[in-house]
Amino acid sequence: NRFGFVVITNIFRSSLFSRVAIFVFFLARTLPLDKVQINQQGLSVQTHLKKNRTKDCMSQKTPKPTLTGQRIKTRKRDEKEKYDPTNFRDQIVAGLNNVNSDLEQASKFLIQAGSKLDFRRYAEALFDILITGGILGPGGTINDDNGATTSLCIFETEKDIKSMRNMTSVFERMIRQYKYLEKSLDDEMKKVLMFMKGFSDVQRERLAIAVYLLISSGLSSPVCLSQIVNEHLTKDGIGLDFARTLFSVWLSEKDFPSLISMLKKSEIDGKLLELFPLNKRTIENFEAYFSGANLNQIVEFQRNQNTRTSIQELKSRLKKLLENDGSAAEVIAVSKDCKEKHSLKDSEVCILLWTSLMNAVEWNKKEDLLAEQALRHLKKYSSVLQAFTPENEVELLLLQRIQEYCYDNMNFMKLFQKIIMLFYKTDVIGEDAIIRWYKDGHSAKGKSVFLSQMEKMVEWLQSAEEESSEDESDN
Repeated sequence: NRFGFVVITNIFRSSLFSRVAIFVFFLARTLPLDKVQINQQGLSVQTHLKKNRTKDCMSQKTPKPTLTGQRIKTRKRDEKEKYDPTNFRDQIVAGLNNVNSDLEQASKFLIQAGSKLDFRRYAEALFDILITGGILGPGGTINDDNGATTSLCIFETEKDIKSMRNMTSVFERMIRQYKYLEKSLDDEMKKVLMFMKGFSDVQRERLAIAVYLLISSGLSSPVCLSQIVNEHLTKDGIGLDFARTLFSVWLSEKDFPSLISMLKKSEIDGKLLELFPLNKRTIENFEAYFSGANLNQIVEFQRNQNTRTSIQELKSRLKKLLENDGSAAEVIAVSKDCKEKHSLKDSEVCILLWTSLMNAVEWNKKEDLLAEQALRHLKKYSSVLQAFTPENEVELLLLQRIQEYCYDNMNFMKLFQKIIMLFYKTDVIGEDAIIRWYKDGHSAKGKSVFLSQMEKMVEWLQSAEEESSEDESDN
């Protein structure tokens, strides 16, 4: 770790010696020289780095990092003000009360206040005031300490559409100016609907009208309505009454498809029955309640929903049963149980049975083997279909479904007549339904092929019918 350099010269002349001495002097001032020797024989210069500067960088140990933290002094401009919704409320309430119920002046005040007050930070308090008149506390109570409330809000607006539309226009103008409030309004509506138990009947009715206007105008998302099927609102009928008011107002202003579209967006179109308490959650109670409110379209919609759900349930049960090679008697028992439980029609059960029977088998691709396989399978379960074809209308519907299936599955095109003959012999389909299908009840799918197949069978049925009628006339 030492370096040096030695300059040795031969004997200098006296004139040169002085020059070298000056050079060594300046060199000693520049370098950390430990030793300089000058003698008669010559000049010897030895230089060494001082010990405290000669440490080899390779031998130095890298200091380990320490977790001492770092203290950052917050600048004044970055310091946040204390969250104080009460002070914000007092300023908003005072401003709204000063306009003397003039909604135009109220809109101007709110738009101007948004440039001075922190609407983004106090959005929840802002919408609490505009909906309830004050700030909502736990459970939906309105904090009115020191009389800090305003009558210029939804809860104090008249229950007619016109008055409420004027009030919601204040929301619209303010949100148009401050777009970031849209998300805050969605969050607010979810909260307010959750707190409905703490409101009066009149307040909930006014809220329902406002919700219709806010959703239909696009200011609020329909997703907030998912709150009304929560158990704490349904067990006392609060969610049900709110839904009835909302549906009535909506249908008085708009059409039924728009209402269904809104229910689908809110994801409660399949949960309407959940509006009822658990001990009253039946289709009969649903129909009685909404029919009494002149909402027959809702009743019909729920019937269809209930049918789809029930059919899906039966479909699932039949699939498991047929996969396990269940008997015809077992299939009939399961189908009748589901039919009675959910008030299904024979036609609905019959068509589902046909579809389930045909989907339960992996069909052979060879035509001759397919015919044998299909007829054997359908013969085994023919009594199942026979149990749910009590009238000609159901038989005709089954004929049409068989025609469509054979058309959609090309391997079955040539088996149509054989299947119909099998069902005729096992009393699944009667001759009247077959003749009616042949004349004008058939589907357009592949009709020329199927009518050609059935021509001889229909002629035979018609001739047998004529002979039967002649025998009756003779008797």
